[in-house]
This record gives sequence, structure tokens and C-alpha cells, in this order.
Amino acid sequence: MTPARLEFEGLTNDQLLDEVRRLALRERVATADLLRCLIEVDTRRLYLREGCASLFTYCTQVLHLAEGAAYNRIEAARAARRFPLVLERIADGSLTLTSARLLAPHLTAENHDTLLDAARHKGKRDVELLIATLHPQPQVRTVLRRVPIAQVLGSVTAPTMAPSMTALSGTERRPLLEPARSTEGSAHDLTAPPRNEPVDGFSSPKPRREAKPVSASDYRLQVTISAETNDKLRRARDLLRHTIPDGDIAAILDRALTVLLADVEKRRCGAATRPRQDAEPAGHTRHIPSAVKREVWHRDEGRCAFVRGTRRCAETAFLEFHHVVPYADGGAATVRNIELRCRAHNQYEAVLFFGDGSDAAREQRVVW
Repeated sequence: MTPARLEFEGLTNDQLLDEVRRLALRERVATADLLRCLIEVDTRRLYLREGCASLFTYCTQVLHLAEGAAYNRIEAARAARRFPLVLERIADGSLTLTSARLLAPHLTAENHDTLLDAARHKGKRDVELLIATLHPQPQVRTVLRRVPIAQVLGSVTAPTMAPSMTALSGTERRPLLEPARSTEGSAHDLTAPPRNEPVDGFSSPKPRREAKPVSASDYRLQVTISAETNDKLRRARDLLRHTIPDGDIAAILDRALTVLLADVEKRRCGAATRPRQDAEPAGHTRHIPSAVKREVWHRDEGRCAFVRGTRRCAETAFLEFHHVVPYADGGAATVRNIELRCRAHNQYEAVLFFGDGSDAAREQRVVW
């Protein structure tokens, strides 16, 4: 039993309730102060020097916030940057971080006072209703067909999961675990950048659409496709009937991704079934030989190689080939001088070397 526990146990009921209210007020004020700091950290892009490609990564990996907590705070900070009244409402407890995040895309100079007043001390469902009233969406026709739970989950027992559904679109059927719903605010549906595209100078994570695990080896993927994509899927299924007789969409998707990855890796990172050893570039050229790309990609393990102290950036998306000694300063396209960088850190190092806004800084960025 800790001393703090003993201290609270010694309080009367009224004293304990007063202490709870005092601590809750302190937490709200501290949260508002944290949002102010996050706005400034993002404005100065200080997360880059800490080895993070985005503010979201900095919040989760350096500040060790949960993904949902980081998402709420970044979205609330984004809204507060435009409308400081948001900070006041969070500090006095009349607006929660979740409400601020939900309202953020809908606040304007003309309506933010009214909306923030309408959301005072409201819960999530009430705020969602407020937004739906403000921006009503057209009704959509949903057709659901119940299927055996074991067909989707395999070894997962039925009592542990909600009933499975299959959504029908024409003659196409795709397995689901639950009806489609909004994923806004889900901890794993983040950015966050390109989920972190800057908005008014402030990077904000956007929801990720990712497959969800349903067992140790299986994932559920729910996606909306266009009529044209549906036609391609139908044609692929028909052409593959000899090798995939049951027309299993998961098997078709796996084959399609295998072909796509082979093509993309060949174009972007020099992958080849029979690689040639390209000669080192003759003279000073911006061209990066395929052999150099292959070796750099393998050495850097397909992720950003920016290091700050003991921390290395973990980004694997929007990777670019970076000249350690800049091309404009005589840097060669060799294995020793080329490293992988995410887009944010490639631009960051160019600004460090050349200064912000220079032509050389813009030319330094090499994409594949």
C-alpha cells in the first residue's frame, strides 16, 4: 500500500470528492497546455529532429501516448490553432477532446461559437447527432445476409464474436463481421500522414483503412470499390476459374498483389530476378543505378534511415533515395552516399543543409 493510497484513505467522503474535482480540473488545464505545446512543436516541426516523420509518430513513440489519445489531441490542437476558444472550453471542462475532434472538420469562422455552445457538456453520441443535423447524409440501401460464423472465423468460437454478415452488391458477396460503420476516432484507423498532410500549417493524421485480424493467421478487409473495379474483379475471377475454381476473392487478391509488388519493387527499388551489377555512375550524375537502389534498399531494410541519437525513424511509406552529401555539393550516386529517407526527413535534411526555400533544397529531393 503506497503512501498516496494511505493519504486518500484518510480523507472523509466530502474531502475525497473535493480532491477528485480538484485533480480533474488540474488535468483539464494540463491538457489545454499540452495542446498549446503540440501546436508549437508542429509549427516548428521539432518532431523531425527527434527521428519522427510526423507529429503523430512523435506523440505515440516519444511521448508514449496511446494512438487514440494522440489522434484526439492532434485533432483538438488543429481546431484550437484556428479557434482558440476550443482551448478555453477544454480547460473549463465544457468540451471533451473527443467532441473537439468530432467538431474540428465542421468549425468555421461563422459557426464555431454556436457549435461550441451547442456541444457544451455533451457526450459523443449527442455531438454526432449535432453534426448529423448540421450536415445530413443521404440514406443508403444496405442488404445484409447472415452466414455461419465458422465460415468466416475458422477456429474462433461463435460465442466470442458478433454474428457474421455478408453484404450483397448485385451478385457479388463479400464477408464481413459486422455492418459497415464509421471508423472515425478508432485508435488503429489513423496517420496518420500522408496521413499527415498539413492543414493550415498543422499536420493532422487521417484515418487509415487497414485489415483487422480475426485470428492468428486471418484478417478481415472491408472496402468499397467502384463499378469499374468490380467489373475487373469479375473478369479476373472468370479468367482464373481453372486455377481458382471457387472464385475465392481472397486468393485472387493475393495473386494480384504478388504481381503488383513485383512490378512496383522492380521500378522503385531496383528489384530483379536476375540482377545485373550496374557500373558505378560515370561522372557527376543524378541518376541512381538499379544496383545501388537494390543494395541501399536491402541495407536500410526498406525504411527511413534517419537517426537522432539512439532513435531511428520507423517510417516505411513515402520513401525516397537521399544523397548524404547533396548532389548540388558534389555528392555521388553511390551505395555509400545514398540512404533511404521518408519524405519528411528528406525535406528536413535538405532545409538543414541549404536553408529553407532555396532552389537547391527543392532539387535535393529525389523520389525513387
